[in-house]
Amino acid sequence: MRDSDCADEDKPENLRPDIAEVVRLRRAALDEARPEAVAKRRKTGHRTARENIDDFLDDGSFLEIGRLTKPKLPHMTGPADGLVMGTGTVEGLPVAVMSYDYTVYAGTQSSHNHVKHDRLFQLAMKHRWPLITWLEGGGARPHDAMTGRVATTTTFVDFARASGWVPLIGICAGRAFAGNANLCGMCDVLIATPKAAIGMAGPPLVKAALGKDFTPEEICPPETHMAQGVIDIMVADEAEAGRVAQQYLGYFQGPRAPGETPDVRRLRDVVPESPRRAYDVRKVIAGIADVDTFLELKPKFGRAIVTGFAHVEGRPVGIIANQPMFMAGAIDSPASEKAARFIQLCDAFDIPMLLLCDTPGLMVGPDVEKTGLVRRSARVLLALANATVPFITVVLRKAYGLGYYVMGSEPLEPTLLLAWPTAEFGGMGIEGAVNIINKPELDAAPDKETHDRIHAEKVAELKKANTALEVAGRFEFDDVIDPADTRWYIAETLKRLPAPAPRQHRKHPVDAM
Repeated sequence: MRDSDCADEDKPENLRPDIAEVVRLRRAALDEARPEAVAKRRKTGHRTARENIDDFLDDGSFLEIGRLTKPKLPHMTGPADGLVMGTGTVEGLPVAVMSYDYTVYAGTQSSHNHVKHDRLFQLAMKHRWPLITWLEGGGARPHDAMTGRVATTTTFVDFARASGWVPLIGICAGRAFAGNANLCGMCDVLIATPKAAIGMAGPPLVKAALGKDFTPEEICPPETHMAQGVIDIMVADEAEAGRVAQQYLGYFQGPRAPGETPDVRRLRDVVPESPRRAYDVRKVIAGIADVDTFLELKPKFGRAIVTGFAHVEGRPVGIIANQPMFMAGAIDSPASEKAARFIQLCDAFDIPMLLLCDTPGLMVGPDVEKTGLVRRSARVLLALANATVPFITVVLRKAYGLGYYVMGSEPLEPTLLLAWPTAEFGGMGIEGAVNIINKPELDAAPDKETHDRIHAEKVAELKKANTALEVAGRFEFDDVIDPADTRWYIAETLKRLPAPAPRQHRKHPVDAM
């Protein structure tokens, strides 16, 4: 019997007393039995925990675990002790789900619901179920945490150990502090709404430490977390959050039916003829991926690089692309952090990658060195050099110096290394190289006009020696192609890749940043 069944023979008064009590208690935890709690959520523009789970899962597939759990202290009451969780299916495939119930002590983490977490996380790891979590809540419940001995919980350890083994999807549409925020930070992807306020300490602790009053939204508005890369995807509301979570999950479920083909001929005109003109690399992605399948991550963070997932003829692929619209595509510290973590994510789950290269190199200057670029840029190379998942590199335009090296160059052994006719190569920027190589001749120029003429001539000579066709003649990459053929080359290569070998252990966790 399901709790939604309402035939006369299922009514408590028609059942044996012990069964009637079970039915009564189980139904008492449902939204239908809690109109005041539901009304409070409506006033703040939120859904209930159960509404989010039901909307996310296939109809009728939710198998709840721990509904009858009660708060630790006998004088306290709260359905499911503030944590709704269990298993279900999405497009017929199994997942584990959990949602804090903000109507029960502000979604706080208690002694008993920690035990519930632990059970679900361990099941998810054992059976490799993706784990989808709604993480709104106020951290540790002080009634439990400050009363007597606190039972040991493995919640945070288990969640960390699940990283890289099962997909961890987090959704936050409200206030999440302390332990709830810590789980947000460990998710592979964090989806949030404008109502999200996420922080390691809420207003009471902040006031105790700093002596100042702040609202949750003043402590940690979502715009701050978008700029810092904490939030991966911003959506309008909880309904869209669920849909985006379903889309994200789809990249981890293997090939699917091919989607709509884009107009690939537009790729011929995306890169301007002038190397000084910028363009939005998302237009290149749109000409390669199945229509409306690209899901960008961290768009406001590390803006010199674009990362995200897409399908190409139904096959999932992770995309890393230099963005000429921001600092001409020069790679700085935030972009390095963003790319390195995304490589880890793809590699952990055996999702092939596509690297789209158009970079003048690593960013230069004293300001960027203050951000630790030496270490942070090295993370990209460490991640890609040690990844075992196949990747494809396409050089769109500039491929200079270490920027090109870390963006899937020949030494990193891409499965396919292609270039567009607009590609140009060099150990460093061509103008800078001329300044070094031809310094004696330039210094000897009798006047500025002569200096500039010599410089322009040498730049033109060096460019001609490092065009895509010249480099192809030295077989430094696999081919130069018509941009309109890019999607075909990628799709055919993806089809030829072997299925990932079964694994009994994870490769590695996915770094929090």
